[in-house]
Amino acid sequence: MMTFSTLGVLTFPNIDPVFLEIGPIALRWYGLAYVAGIVCGWLYGRALVSNTKLWPNGVSPITVLQIDDFILWITGGIILGGRIGSILFYDFHRYSVDPWAMLRIWEGGMSFHGGLIGVVIATAIFTRRQKIPLWSLIDVVAASVPFGLLFGRLANFINSELWGAPTSVPWAFVFPSGGPEPRHPSQLYEGLLEGVVLWCLLRILTHHFKMFKRPRFVGGAFIGGYGLARIFVEFFRVPDVQLGYLYGGWLTMGMVLSLPMLLLALWAMLSAKPTVYAPRAEPGEATPGSIAKP
Repeated sequence: MMTFSTLGVLTFPNIDPVFLEIGPIALRWYGLAYVAGIVCGWLYGRALVSNTKLWPNGVSPITVLQIDDFILWITGGIILGGRIGSILFYDFHRYSVDPWAMLRIWEGGMSFHGGLIGVVIATAIFTRRQKIPLWSLIDVVAASVPFGLLFGRLANFINSELWGAPTSVPWAFVFPSGGPEPRHPSQLYEGLLEGVVLWCLLRILTHHFKMFKRPRFVGGAFIGGYGLARIFVEFFRVPDVQLGYLYGGWLTMGMVLSLPMLLLALWAMLSAKPTVYAPRAEPGEATPGSIAKP
Protein backbone atom coordinates (compact mmCIF):
# COMPACT_ATOMS: atom_id res chain seq x y z
CA MET A 1 0.00 0.00 0.00
CA MET A 2 1.41 3.39 -1.00
CA THR A 3 2.00 5.87 1.81
CA PHE A 4 2.33 9.61 1.50
CA SER A 5 4.31 12.19 3.36
CA THR A 6 3.16 15.78 3.82
CA LEU A 7 6.76 16.95 3.48
CA GLY A 8 7.29 18.80 0.23
CA VAL A 9 3.58 18.91 -0.61
CA LEU A 10 2.60 22.26 -2.10
CA THR A 11 -0.17 24.31 -0.55
CA PHE A 12 -3.18 24.60 -2.81
CA PRO A 13 -3.80 28.30 -3.50
CA ASN A 14 -7.54 27.86 -2.85
CA ILE A 15 -8.58 30.71 -5.16
CA ASP A 16 -12.28 31.54 -5.09
CA PRO A 17 -13.84 30.21 -8.34
CA VAL A 18 -15.86 33.46 -8.44
CA PHE A 19 -13.50 36.34 -9.21
CA LEU A 20 -16.13 39.10 -9.19
CA GLU A 21 -19.69 39.43 -7.90
CA ILE A 22 -21.98 42.26 -8.96
CA GLY A 23 -25.25 41.88 -7.13
CA PRO A 24 -26.80 38.56 -8.19
CA ILE A 25 -24.28 38.17 -11.03
CA ALA A 26 -21.25 35.99 -10.29
CA LEU A 27 -18.36 36.07 -12.75
CA ARG A 28 -16.27 32.90 -12.58
CA TRP A 29 -12.72 32.08 -13.62
CA TYR A 30 -14.11 29.21 -15.67
CA GLY A 31 -16.12 31.56 -17.86
CA LEU A 32 -13.27 34.08 -18.01
CA ALA A 33 -10.97 31.32 -19.26
CA TYR A 34 -13.27 30.69 -22.23
CA VAL A 35 -13.51 34.39 -23.02
CA ALA A 36 -9.73 34.86 -22.76
CA GLY A 37 -9.03 31.80 -24.90
CA ILE A 38 -11.45 32.85 -27.63
CA VAL A 39 -10.19 36.47 -27.68
CA CYS A 40 -6.52 35.43 -27.77
CA GLY A 41 -7.23 32.85 -30.47
CA TRP A 42 -9.14 35.43 -32.52
CA LEU A 43 -6.31 37.99 -32.31
CA TYR A 44 -3.71 35.36 -33.14
CA GLY A 45 -5.78 34.09 -36.05
CA ARG A 46 -6.01 37.65 -37.43
CA ALA A 47 -2.23 37.94 -37.21
CA LEU A 48 -1.73 34.62 -39.01
CA VAL A 49 -3.94 35.46 -42.00
CA SER A 50 -2.37 38.93 -42.20
CA ASN A 51 1.17 37.56 -42.44
CA THR A 52 1.56 36.95 -46.18
CA LYS A 53 4.98 35.36 -45.65
CA LEU A 54 3.29 32.30 -44.16
CA TRP A 55 1.07 31.57 -47.17
CA PRO A 56 1.74 30.03 -50.59
CA ASN A 57 2.76 32.64 -53.15
CA GLY A 58 2.28 35.31 -50.49
CA VAL A 59 -1.52 35.01 -50.68
CA SER A 60 -3.79 34.12 -47.75
CA PRO A 61 -7.10 32.56 -48.84
CA ILE A 62 -8.76 34.02 -45.72
CA THR A 63 -9.27 37.70 -44.95
CA VAL A 64 -9.12 39.43 -41.59
CA LEU A 65 -12.80 40.36 -41.89
CA GLN A 66 -13.67 36.70 -42.36
CA ILE A 67 -11.79 35.86 -39.16
CA ASP A 68 -13.81 38.58 -37.42
CA ASP A 69 -17.07 37.09 -38.72
CA PHE A 70 -15.97 33.60 -37.79
CA ILE A 71 -15.57 34.40 -34.09
CA LEU A 72 -19.31 33.98 -33.41
CA TRP A 73 -19.39 30.69 -35.30
CA ILE A 74 -16.48 29.18 -33.43
CA THR A 75 -17.82 30.39 -30.08
CA GLY A 76 -21.10 28.61 -30.76
CA GLY A 77 -19.26 25.47 -31.87
CA ILE A 78 -17.13 25.41 -28.72
CA ILE A 79 -19.99 25.93 -26.28
CA LEU A 80 -22.62 23.73 -27.94
CA GLY A 81 -20.20 20.99 -28.96
CA GLY A 82 -18.37 21.01 -25.64
CA ARG A 83 -21.56 20.80 -23.62
CA ILE A 84 -23.22 18.15 -25.79
CA GLY A 85 -20.02 16.12 -25.79
CA SER A 86 -19.81 16.25 -22.00
CA ILE A 87 -23.43 15.10 -21.74
CA LEU A 88 -23.07 12.22 -24.21
CA PHE A 89 -19.53 11.03 -23.48
CA TYR A 90 -19.13 11.51 -19.74
CA ASP A 91 -22.29 11.95 -17.67
CA PHE A 92 -25.44 11.10 -19.63
CA HIS A 93 -27.20 9.55 -16.62
CA ARG A 94 -26.83 12.67 -14.49
CA TYR A 95 -28.26 14.95 -17.15
CA SER A 96 -31.08 12.56 -17.97
CA VAL A 97 -32.13 12.68 -14.30
CA ASP A 98 -31.65 16.47 -14.02
CA PRO A 99 -32.13 17.98 -17.52
CA TRP A 100 -31.90 21.56 -16.22
CA ALA A 101 -28.26 20.84 -15.28
CA MET A 102 -27.48 20.92 -19.01
CA LEU A 103 -27.89 24.70 -18.89
CA ARG A 104 -25.69 25.27 -15.83
CA ILE A 105 -22.41 25.50 -17.74
CA TRP A 106 -20.87 27.67 -15.00
CA GLU A 107 -20.65 24.50 -12.91
CA GLY A 108 -18.24 23.01 -15.45
CA GLY A 109 -18.88 20.02 -17.63
CA MET A 110 -17.33 20.73 -21.03
CA SER A 111 -15.72 18.12 -23.25
CA PHE A 112 -12.76 18.98 -25.46
CA HIS A 113 -13.65 16.24 -27.92
CA GLY A 114 -17.23 17.47 -28.14
CA GLY A 115 -16.00 21.04 -28.59
CA LEU A 116 -13.66 19.85 -31.33
CA ILE A 117 -16.54 18.25 -33.23
CA GLY A 118 -18.61 21.41 -32.76
CA VAL A 119 -15.82 23.61 -34.09
CA VAL A 120 -15.27 21.38 -37.13
CA ILE A 121 -18.99 21.49 -37.96
CA ALA A 122 -19.11 25.29 -37.51
CA THR A 123 -15.98 25.67 -39.66
CA ALA A 124 -17.38 23.46 -42.42
CA ILE A 125 -20.61 25.48 -42.60
CA PHE A 126 -18.78 28.82 -42.46
CA THR A 127 -16.27 27.95 -45.19
CA ARG A 128 -19.04 26.70 -47.44
CA ARG A 129 -20.98 29.95 -47.00
CA GLN A 130 -17.89 32.11 -47.45
CA LYS A 131 -16.39 30.00 -50.25
CA ILE A 132 -13.00 29.72 -48.61
CA PRO A 133 -10.79 26.59 -48.30
CA LEU A 134 -11.92 24.41 -45.39
CA TRP A 135 -8.53 23.00 -44.51
CA SER A 136 -6.78 26.37 -44.49
CA LEU A 137 -9.24 27.77 -41.96
CA ILE A 138 -8.93 24.58 -39.90
CA ASP A 139 -5.14 25.11 -39.91
CA VAL A 140 -5.56 28.68 -38.63
CA VAL A 141 -7.99 27.54 -35.94
CA ALA A 142 -5.68 24.69 -34.90
CA ALA A 143 -2.72 27.04 -34.51
CA SER A 144 -4.85 29.34 -32.31
CA VAL A 145 -6.58 26.80 -30.06
CA PRO A 146 -3.73 26.21 -27.54
CA PHE A 147 -4.50 29.57 -25.89
CA GLY A 148 -7.92 28.30 -24.90
CA LEU A 149 -6.56 24.95 -23.76
CA LEU A 150 -4.05 26.64 -21.46
CA PHE A 151 -6.61 28.97 -19.89
CA GLY A 152 -9.17 26.17 -19.58
CA ARG A 153 -6.77 23.91 -17.69
CA LEU A 154 -5.80 26.75 -15.36
CA ALA A 155 -9.51 27.23 -14.63
CA ASN A 156 -9.83 23.49 -13.90
CA PHE A 157 -6.99 23.88 -11.39
CA ILE A 158 -8.61 26.89 -9.73
CA ASN A 159 -11.90 24.98 -9.52
CA SER A 160 -10.08 22.05 -7.85
CA GLU A 161 -11.47 19.63 -10.42
CA LEU A 162 -10.04 16.95 -12.71
CA TRP A 163 -7.15 16.42 -10.33
CA GLY A 164 -4.61 13.66 -10.65
CA ALA A 165 -3.89 10.38 -8.92
CA PRO A 166 -2.31 10.19 -5.44
CA THR A 167 1.46 10.63 -5.56
CA SER A 168 4.52 11.36 -3.45
CA VAL A 169 6.21 13.73 -5.92
CA PRO A 170 7.37 16.98 -4.23
CA TRP A 171 5.15 19.17 -6.45
CA ALA A 172 1.94 17.38 -5.41
CA PHE A 173 -1.06 19.29 -4.10
CA VAL A 174 -3.73 18.38 -1.56
CA PHE A 175 -6.85 19.51 -3.41
CA PRO A 176 -9.83 20.69 -1.32
CA SER A 177 -12.14 18.33 -3.21
CA GLY A 178 -9.66 15.48 -3.56
CA GLY A 179 -9.36 14.11 -0.04
CA PRO A 180 -6.29 14.18 2.21
CA GLU A 181 -3.85 12.55 -0.24
CA PRO A 182 -1.33 14.64 -2.18
CA ARG A 183 -2.18 14.39 -5.88
CA HIS A 184 -0.66 15.11 -9.27
CA PRO A 185 -1.68 18.56 -10.53
CA SER A 186 -2.73 16.96 -13.79
CA GLN A 187 -4.55 20.11 -14.88
CA LEU A 188 -1.20 21.92 -14.94
CA TYR A 189 0.42 19.05 -16.83
CA GLU A 190 -2.27 19.34 -19.48
CA GLY A 191 -2.04 23.13 -19.58
CA LEU A 192 1.71 22.91 -20.13
CA LEU A 193 1.57 20.22 -22.82
CA GLU A 194 -1.65 21.17 -24.63
CA GLY A 195 -1.18 24.90 -24.25
CA VAL A 196 2.49 25.91 -24.12
CA VAL A 197 4.32 22.98 -25.74
CA LEU A 198 1.73 22.41 -28.47
CA TRP A 199 1.60 26.13 -29.31
CA CYS A 200 5.39 26.22 -29.65
CA LEU A 201 5.34 23.16 -31.92
CA LEU A 202 2.65 24.65 -34.16
CA ARG A 203 4.45 28.00 -34.20
CA ILE A 204 7.57 26.30 -35.55
CA LEU A 205 5.49 24.56 -38.24
CA THR A 206 3.72 27.75 -39.33
CA HIS A 207 6.57 30.25 -39.13
CA HIS A 208 9.73 28.20 -39.72
CA PHE A 209 8.55 25.42 -42.02
CA LYS A 210 5.70 27.50 -43.56
CA MET A 211 3.25 24.61 -43.32
CA PHE A 212 0.23 26.75 -44.17
CA LYS A 213 1.46 26.09 -47.71
CA ARG A 214 0.42 22.46 -47.20
CA PRO A 215 -3.23 22.63 -46.08
CA ARG A 216 -4.21 20.04 -43.45
CA PHE A 217 -0.71 19.62 -42.07
CA VAL A 218 -1.01 22.10 -39.19
CA GLY A 219 -4.47 20.83 -38.32
CA GLY A 220 -3.17 17.26 -38.35
CA ALA A 221 -0.20 18.20 -36.16
CA PHE A 222 -2.55 19.83 -33.67
CA ILE A 223 -4.86 16.81 -33.53
CA GLY A 224 -1.93 14.43 -33.13
CA GLY A 225 -0.15 16.60 -30.58
CA TYR A 226 -3.26 17.00 -28.48
CA GLY A 227 -4.04 13.28 -28.67
CA LEU A 228 -0.56 12.32 -27.50
CA ALA A 229 -0.56 14.89 -24.69
CA ARG A 230 -4.01 13.86 -23.48
CA ILE A 231 -3.23 10.14 -23.51
CA PHE A 232 0.03 10.76 -21.63
CA VAL A 233 -1.58 12.88 -18.90
CA GLU A 234 -4.46 10.41 -18.48
CA PHE A 235 -1.94 8.05 -16.83
CA PHE A 236 -1.55 10.63 -14.02
CA ARG A 237 -5.20 11.71 -13.82
CA VAL A 238 -8.09 10.15 -11.94
CA PRO A 239 -10.84 9.13 -14.39
CA ASP A 240 -14.32 10.57 -14.05
CA VAL A 241 -15.91 8.87 -11.07
CA GLN A 242 -19.10 8.00 -12.93
CA LEU A 243 -17.10 6.16 -15.62
CA GLY A 244 -13.96 4.85 -13.96
CA TYR A 245 -11.53 2.78 -16.02
CA LEU A 246 -12.76 1.08 -19.18
CA TYR A 247 -11.95 -2.08 -21.16
CA GLY A 248 -9.92 -4.10 -18.70
CA GLY A 249 -9.16 -1.51 -16.07
CA TRP A 250 -6.58 0.88 -17.50
CA LEU A 251 -8.15 2.83 -20.38
CA THR A 252 -10.06 6.04 -19.65
CA MET A 253 -12.70 7.77 -21.76
CA GLY A 254 -10.15 10.49 -22.55
CA MET A 255 -7.82 7.87 -23.99
CA VAL A 256 -10.57 6.16 -25.96
CA LEU A 257 -11.65 9.44 -27.55
CA SER A 258 -8.06 10.52 -28.25
CA LEU A 259 -6.77 7.34 -29.91
CA PRO A 260 -8.68 7.89 -33.22
CA MET A 261 -7.19 11.38 -33.31
CA LEU A 262 -3.74 9.88 -33.86
CA LEU A 263 -4.92 8.03 -36.98
CA LEU A 264 -6.65 11.16 -38.27
CA ALA A 265 -3.47 13.16 -37.64
CA LEU A 266 -1.34 10.71 -39.62
CA TRP A 267 -3.75 10.84 -42.56
CA ALA A 268 -3.91 14.65 -42.51
CA MET A 269 -0.14 15.19 -42.39
CA LEU A 270 0.79 12.47 -44.88
CA SER A 271 -1.83 13.58 -47.41
CA ALA A 272 -1.11 17.33 -47.18
CA LYS A 273 0.16 18.72 -50.48
CA PRO A 274 1.48 22.15 -51.52
CA THR A 275 -1.28 24.49 -52.71
CA VAL A 276 -1.37 27.93 -54.35
CA TYR A 277 -4.34 30.25 -53.84
CA ALA A 278 -5.78 32.98 -56.03
CA PRO A 279 -5.51 36.49 -54.55
CA ARG A 280 -8.25 37.68 -52.19
CA ALA A 281 -8.79 41.09 -50.69
CA GLU A 282 -10.77 42.89 -48.06
CA PRO A 283 -13.65 45.00 -49.44
CA GLY A 284 -12.20 48.15 -50.99
CA GLU A 285 -8.64 46.84 -51.15
CA ALA A 286 -6.74 46.17 -54.33
CA THR A 287 -5.67 42.66 -55.20
CA PRO A 288 -2.35 42.12 -56.99
CA GLY A 289 -2.80 43.27 -60.56
CA SER A 290 -6.06 45.10 -59.87
CA ILE A 291 -7.09 48.62 -58.94
CA ALA A 292 -9.31 49.30 -55.95
CA LYS A 293 -12.49 51.25 -56.69
CA PRO A 294 -12.74 54.63 -54.93
